[in-house]
Amino acid sequence: MMKSRRVQLLLILAVLSFLVIHLRFLPCSNNAPMEEKPSPVHILILSSWRSGSSFTGQIFSQHPSVFYLMEPAWHVWVKMYQNSAEVLHMAVRDLVRSVFLCDMSVFDAYMSSQKKKSDLFQWETSRALCSPPACDSFSRSDIITAGNCKTICGKYPFSKVEEACKTYSHVAIKEVRFFDLKVLYPLLTDPSLNLKIIHLVRDPRAVFRSRENTVAELKRDSNIVVGSQRTNGEMGPYHAMQVICKSHVEIYKTGSQAIPSFLKDRYLLVRYEDIVRDPLARAAQMYRFAELPFTPELQKWVHNITHGKGQGAQAFDIGSRDALRVSQAWRKTLAFQKIEKVQNVCKDAMELLGYRLVQSEKEQKNMSLDLLFAQNSS
Repeated sequence: MMKSRRVQLLLILAVLSFLVIHLRFLPCSNNAPMEEKPSPVHILILSSWRSGSSFTGQIFSQHPSVFYLMEPAWHVWVKMYQNSAEVLHMAVRDLVRSVFLCDMSVFDAYMSSQKKKSDLFQWETSRALCSPPACDSFSRSDIITAGNCKTICGKYPFSKVEEACKTYSHVAIKEVRFFDLKVLYPLLTDPSLNLKIIHLVRDPRAVFRSRENTVAELKRDSNIVVGSQRTNGEMGPYHAMQVICKSHVEIYKTGSQAIPSFLKDRYLLVRYEDIVRDPLARAAQMYRFAELPFTPELQKWVHNITHGKGQGAQAFDIGSRDALRVSQAWRKTLAFQKIEKVQNVCKDAMELLGYRLVQSEKEQKNMSLDLLFAQNSS
């Protein structure tokens, strides 16, 4: 009996000795408290077609801390084009949420099972998809043009999209397919997201003029927005503008007037005209809102791309141009009769967002840039 107890005691002592020695020689990092990885910041650039949103998206895409996608909901509208924009809101919202969480399996419903990275809409406009781990040909800190990326980085598998997304502190999406801020309330109250919304608007007269140059490219989208029957005829383009302007009014009112607590400090209105008038100041404002540093390299890029000699002849090009001059081209090229019609259907939006109505053709041609803005505008 005594012998059995002595054996048990020796076994217990042996186990205790092993544990003491094992714990003593564990790496110090195992004993230190684990540092939590900061939660990603999610940025939604909310705008409409031909409003300077592709350029604004590039301000975020070129930042080395940002994973950016341009209009991923394009895939939803292509697949479900027979539905209205309102019907598609939920599908678009669900896709955007999944992208923010770097869950790219959401594209399985809209793309072939044999999809490649290059099947993603406008993938080459994302610097994150043109640098490691999505592409090994460029450095992660490089400023990368879409042309160079498309030539070199298209061969990588679609799995690289999700892999890359998970390595960034910020995920930014540019979308033109939301017409109601309330649709985004589930994302703004989702504890897994840290969502900030930049609402980009542009003078409706400039938007109309730009849309005239891209009628064919926007045909499907216009049909979804107002219905195929209302896009036809002389008033077709104005019906689309009316819906777009009304949506901007509602989004602005929801985001800035009697806002719910979960929207506080998470909505920022930006006018495209203010960006091109003072690119560095407005880029700095958006970066502060998104909790991003404005590096000297990015300051140089913003200045150069907005102070070039290009005239924006390519409708969907994001190359260097005289951005201020291009933004005001409508004043010299848009017939006053069309300006009157745009002002009629967009009057509420123009007054609310600080755009002055033009009263005559003479005023249209002679008005200075500063006088195009209402006196109470920012």
